[in-house]
Parts: sequence; C-alpha cells; structure tokens
Amino acid sequence: MKSKISRILLGAFFVFAGANHFIKPDFYYPLIPDYLPYPVFINAASGILEIVLGLGIFFKKYRNSSVIGLLVLLLLFVPSHVYFIQLGSCIPEGLCVPSWIGWMRLLVIHPLLMLWVFSVSNQSK
Repeated sequence: MKSKISRILLGAFFVFAGANHFIKPDFYYPLIPDYLPYPVFINAASGILEIVLGLGIFFKKYRNSSVIGLLVLLLLFVPSHVYFIQLGSCIPEGLCVPSWIGWMRLLVIHPLLMLWVFSVSNQSK
C-alpha cells in the first residue's frame, strides 16, 4: 500500500510540475542557464517530458522506462541548479532564497527526488 501511494504521489508530482512549465513559464525561463539556446523550447520540452514520464509511472508497462527517463531528465536539470547557485540563489523579480537553500536543492533535495524516482522502478503493481 505504501509503495502504491508513493508511486501515485510521484506520478502526480511530475504531472503537476510539467504542467506548471506551461502555467507559469516566466518562472522557469530565468532558471535556464544563459549558455543554453532556445529557452522557450527547453522549458516546453521539459514540461512535456515531465508530464508524459509522470503519467508513465502509473502504468506498469511503462514504469521502468519512465523511471529511466525521469532520472535522465533530473540529471539534465543539474546545470540549472548550479546556475541558480551561481546567480546567488536569487533571480531578480523571481525566485529568491537564501544561498543555503540553493545548495540544499542541489545536494539534498535533488538526490532524494532521484532516489524516490528510482524506488518505484521495481514496484510490480
């Protein structure tokens, strides 16, 4: 039962996170490092992938593929976390937190999220 709840929460988390890329795109654009081209495309693609892969978590047939996809996607998000720290964990007129929170996101929260994703890969039901 715990694993099913965990799986449902994880799938819903990524579906919501992906939808948020379209609901509040201006929140995400400044978090995309300047050296990456096409921030509008990157934001849309990551939102679509989060939604599709999050939905895949709900279906046993697609679960392991979705887990692999989400882990790759989360690895691709690491430069964004580093970039946010380089900006002092503050985007003018946007997300602004103490720098220790930026580090916590990168070194604690992000790996825990990856572990959560990985934990649903072997769930059979």
